[in-house]
Amino acid sequence: MISVVSCIIFEHDLRLVLMAAIMCVVGAITVVNLFRRSCASVAHARIAWSILTSIATGASIWSTHFISMLAYQAEIPVRFDVILTMVSLLIPMTLMSPLIYLATKMRKQNVSIVIGGAIGLVVSSIHYLGMAAYRVDGVVEWNTTYVIASIIIPVVFCTATFGHFPKYKFMSKRLISIGAFTVAVVGLHFTAMTAINIIPFNLSDMPMSTDAFYGMAMATAAGGFLVLVTGLVSFVIDSSTREANSQEIERLVATDALTGLPNRRSFREHIENTLAGFETNPLSNFAVLYIDINGFKVVNDTLGYSVGDVVLKTFADRMSETLSSGEYIARLGKDEFAAVKVYNSANELEAFVQKVEDSIEIPIEVEEESIELDLAIGIACCPTDGHYADELTSNAELALRRAKSNASDSICYYDANMDDVVRHHREMVRNLRQAILKNELQLYYQMQANVQTGELKGFEALLRWTHPEKGPISPALFIPIAEENGLIIQLGDWVLKQACKEAALWEKPYKVAVNLSPMQLMQPNLPKRIHEILLDTGLSANRLEIELTETAIFEDRERSVHVLRQIKALGVNVALDDFGTGYSSLEVLRSFPFDKIKLDRFFMDEIETSSVAKAFLRSVLALGRNLSIPVLAEGVETENQLRILQEEGCDAIQGFLLHKPSREVPFEHNLDFADTHSVKSAAGPSDNLFSMVKLETRRG
Repeated sequence: MISVVSCIIFEHDLRLVLMAAIMCVVGAITVVNLFRRSCASVAHARIAWSILTSIATGASIWSTHFISMLAYQAEIPVRFDVILTMVSLLIPMTLMSPLIYLATKMRKQNVSIVIGGAIGLVVSSIHYLGMAAYRVDGVVEWNTTYVIASIIIPVVFCTATFGHFPKYKFMSKRLISIGAFTVAVVGLHFTAMTAINIIPFNLSDMPMSTDAFYGMAMATAAGGFLVLVTGLVSFVIDSSTREANSQEIERLVATDALTGLPNRRSFREHIENTLAGFETNPLSNFAVLYIDINGFKVVNDTLGYSVGDVVLKTFADRMSETLSSGEYIARLGKDEFAAVKVYNSANELEAFVQKVEDSIEIPIEVEEESIELDLAIGIACCPTDGHYADELTSNAELALRRAKSNASDSICYYDANMDDVVRHHREMVRNLRQAILKNELQLYYQMQANVQTGELKGFEALLRWTHPEKGPISPALFIPIAEENGLIIQLGDWVLKQACKEAALWEKPYKVAVNLSPMQLMQPNLPKRIHEILLDTGLSANRLEIELTETAIFEDRERSVHVLRQIKALGVNVALDDFGTGYSSLEVLRSFPFDKIKLDRFFMDEIETSSVAKAFLRSVLALGRNLSIPVLAEGVETENQLRILQEEGCDAIQGFLLHKPSREVPFEHNLDFADTHSVKSAAGPSDNLFSMVKLETRRG
């Protein structure tokens, strides 16, 4: 180390050494930034930037080397071989291009180390090819130790330069790379110069002119700087362009294209920032407003989307023109807007709400049409209605829904008592979606038996949901929600497939009955889906019984009957459920040859006390016999009900009298109905209090 320092101080012109050092540092800055740009590019752009990086690398190393060589005071005449001097620049630069390109693509550190080391060897070649072009009238002796050290230095430090450090965004990492490149070049040259010892042939009184050396050094520096500045300017221009494009993209991402207002993303960020400010200044309050233009859909449908766009833009412009400090407006989508108002008193908030209303009160003139509209506004205030962005936006939206459905008041503030019903409804929808995905649903089975003998005939599949935290949830709650939110298709498909899958594994080939919803029946691919399930599960078609109500059929009678005929053609049984509760039961029976009639449990509740209920029972049973359709009575819970059904000639029953619905199928639970007085309720004396609800079409 002392020898290297001594060589620099006593054997070099320090002015030229300083020039070489400046050249090296500028080159290092240029090379590292160009290399980072190469790493960020793709395809052909990466190749182009890699070539530019290799040119800058070669030029900076070569210029530093050549100026430093001119700074070396050999005390004898010196000349340079022009051809070898050019070779020392061009060949290493050519070899460096593919290595730098590979370095930009590598993500594994061990591979980057190998490539960085290879670049270090190419850097070393620049010096030693340059030394080969160095001509003196004497013998040049080399110190092997210093030669090896001079090669190791660029190998080590180029590994750091072209490894992972320059790929980081942090300035500290880039500074490490710049420093490493500088040490690699400077360390290589001056360690290698320490390794040489020149023994002159003859002493000369006419050494090469110092002015000539300075002239060559300045020319070399100028050429090197020109190359480096070209690369650096290219990088700066590209970075500026990318920054401008990035800002424009960011603006577009954060702005609604039609109105120029901030969009949903910007609105969310604004609320987060406002909440952060609220923590430092709790004396002020702020409100979140959700705004909807009433009647906007009618405008779109009757006057066209272009007119609708003008309406939206006009409203946005009017609002933007009136905004003051602490006020913010954004468009969330379609005709939905949102606003934030920072206020100190309720009067300030009311004035802002009035300003929002005034922005739509003036009719909007479009294509000779005068369009009069009004707004629905939902408001949630911080901190009374929430402390977090999600809370405030959700509560404002709930208040907006109430405002849209309230004919007498189009401005609604969040009310926990009124809006929590909607919140619970939404939560139920989310939980139900998760229940389907997480397999929280189960099927329970209720027995169906011959009314005269007690012989087991089959089972009806009943859907049950046990929430991991809330426990069992009644089908009376979640089935209507599934129907309202379109989940009933997915839910019904799961029930159908699971029932067939489990029934196929039963010890005995009993039938399994599955209830279909009206929405399922409207699916044109339902017969195909049933056929796929039967094939997938291996269940025989004659063991599956589909149950549906007359309401489901009459939603679209012609299509429903067509679908049912296709299902029946598969060999699947079709039962008419809840018979007697509609207005067109006889018409339904006439339209399709059902395999079973299921008498609604409503009639069982009165059959013991009402002569009208008994008369209806006799009529249904007579109708079934005349049409050769067996009748099953649902909801049988007492021995007296069973006795009446036996006396009237009913075919089958289903209810708690037989057995409580259970997860395990009671195959051996055949009952002897020869003496009805000996029949005991398998469910126990208190089970009649239960009301089991299956996947059905009616609500309530």
